[in-house]
Amino acid sequence: MIDELKIYCKNTEEYLSVDGGDTLLDVYNSIKARVGITPLCALVNNKAEDLRFQLFRPKMVEFIDINSPIGYGAYLRSLCMILYKAIVDLHPGHRLRIEHSIAGGYYCRIKHEHNVLTPEIIDTLKTRMREIVEMDIPFKQHERLTADVIEMFRSQGQNDKVRLLETYSELYTTYYRLDNVIDSFYGPLVPRTGIIDIFDLVPYHDGMLLLGPDRHNPSQVAKQVNMEKMFEAFTRYTHFNDIIGLDDVGTLNNAIRSQDASLLIAVAEALHEKAYASIADDITRRYREGGARVVLIAGPSSSGKTTSSMRLAIHLITNYIIPKIISLDNYFVNRENNPRDENGEYDYESLYALDLEQLNKDLQALIAGEEVKMPTYNFETGQREYRGDTLKLEENNILLMEGIHGLNPELTPLIPEEQKYRVYVSALTTLSIDDHNWVPTSDNRLLRRIIRDVKGRGVNARQTIARWPSVRRGEEKWIFPFQENADATFNSSLFFELAVIKEQAEQVLKQVPQNVPEYAEASRLLRFLRYFDSLDEKDIPSTSLLREFLGGSSFQY
Repeated sequence: MIDELKIYCKNTEEYLSVDGGDTLLDVYNSIKARVGITPLCALVNNKAEDLRFQLFRPKMVEFIDINSPIGYGAYLRSLCMILYKAIVDLHPGHRLRIEHSIAGGYYCRIKHEHNVLTPEIIDTLKTRMREIVEMDIPFKQHERLTADVIEMFRSQGQNDKVRLLETYSELYTTYYRLDNVIDSFYGPLVPRTGIIDIFDLVPYHDGMLLLGPDRHNPSQVAKQVNMEKMFEAFTRYTHFNDIIGLDDVGTLNNAIRSQDASLLIAVAEALHEKAYASIADDITRRYREGGARVVLIAGPSSSGKTTSSMRLAIHLITNYIIPKIISLDNYFVNRENNPRDENGEYDYESLYALDLEQLNKDLQALIAGEEVKMPTYNFETGQREYRGDTLKLEENNILLMEGIHGLNPELTPLIPEEQKYRVYVSALTTLSIDDHNWVPTSDNRLLRRIIRDVKGRGVNARQTIARWPSVRRGEEKWIFPFQENADATFNSSLFFELAVIKEQAEQVLKQVPQNVPEYAEASRLLRFLRYFDSLDEKDIPSTSLLREFLGGSSFQY
């Protein structure tokens, strides 16, 4: 027996004696009656670890279940590996590509010379997945020299992982084995397949949709939701990635190392410019046909709404239409009338934080050609003020409003639909780490917000991470349900941006102390960023949307 040691368990608020070499699973089994949850993974000194993690020194341990985003992530990664094994078992030589989160699940394609996914094939895959779950096979974590792991993946035909690891600077690489297959992920998996019993696999366009548990009710499978416009936007960009041969981070890293990054930046920026011009042309057409008097620009946090508004305004001017900009912030209700959230705090993201009656009254007057006294919201006093500012729409003027509620019909119920044009801005990340690890759009936006908050708002990474769950809840309530109301969708992601953001993000994430809960998310993001080669920001133009977060923009925010 190795010398006894003490660990502190946050779940039971006690010190526990364990033997050196015991796993987290051993510890849980000894106290499970007192823990009260079924853990999928654990935090060890506030860092997510597999339950087979061995203990050799004193640690603080917190067991995590599916109700935590960390536990949900472990469940989902494990589900993806089960799908991969089912494909290897039934269709050896086929390539599984898990592309992005959409429609309540995760869009997957199988790439092969025949490339046809029939409902019958999908049903047999789902049946095989159920069999793998019933077999209760362990997920075994291993760590070997990266060079050896590269050869293991090469032997399985996983060239995407070979490309990634050949540009990876770490000496050792962690991977998982599930019976006859191996895979790698940037987060822990659950101990055994038998835990993964809530899922579905259904046909979706030319691929399939992998549905995990409902995040709000994990005992049920998540419901598929209609997101056809968002899917079309994703498909347009993934198709472009296919054409230029930029599917994954390994390919991006190789492009950076071969000095091709300047061309990639130019191409990505040209795509944005082309999209802005196309949207502006559509607005112009609608305007000249007698509609589109109000342009509403909406999107989640750090999607790039502000820069998009400014660049879209420029393109409208080239079409001889002069935008007049209204800030929805100026229509906040007086602070004492602001709604509160479930914690009793002011809910500034609520639709009803805005004076909808006054906003619609002013919009109707402006569209009718009247001069309107415009409010200004005083954030120091929490009161709306009138300081003599007025606005009137002249010939060839159009109203442009940017705010998170732009797609919500309740924002402007008194304005006829034909007089509104709605633009949805979101960072629909289409670059994957590898075939089985996508880049969540929320991670992309969180990293943008972290560096923007540090540079422009004096808010550190820990504070931004702490606030993020509340921001996400607000988005799920007030933004995402209305995505399909958009007349146009603008993808604000740039496939090189995480390579540019990397150095700034790493500097501030490393400042999050280990003794705070936010360290778990900071360490996860740092691990994620290690896969990217750094790209110098000097080649990023001053008009780029990315400058809204990096600094150095030619626009005034």
